[in-house]
Amino acid sequence: MTEGTVARRATVPRFLPAMRVTVILQALTLLVQAVTAGTLLSSPDGRMLHGLTALVVVGTAAVQLLVAILVWRPGGGSPGFIANSAFMLVLSLAAAALGDAHVPELHVPLGVLLFGGSVMLIMRAWSGRPGEGRRGSPLA
Repeated sequence: MTEGTVARRATVPRFLPAMRVTVILQALTLLVQAVTAGTLLSSPDGRMLHGLTALVVVGTAAVQLLVAILVWRPGGGSPGFIANSAFMLVLSLAAAALGDAHVPELHVPLGVLLFGGSVMLIMRAWSGRPGEGRRGSPLA
């Protein structure tokens, strides 16, 4: 093992594996949310199911924000995941509120934006070699 390899491993954020798991879970819950949106059209229980999965989406976004904080502070990683995760939580709450208020013209585009954001977070969490961020900091 070379000295550079040892230094690179020392800079990998400690909670990065947990972040990777939460971004995958968030994308999966958003995908399930889209599927349950289809049940609104075909099932009398669709509204209840879609509402329950909305709670799971918001809960997953909250857990992801917590993990993003852990990646940064005790984990030694970049604070960049915090802003992204906080934005996803705010969008999740807004989408849930708009869905509850029956405003589909805003609710549906927010859902699409949320899924796109989750895909971007997956790419960020899994891209490159952790510890070699663009600006020299881990996952900058």
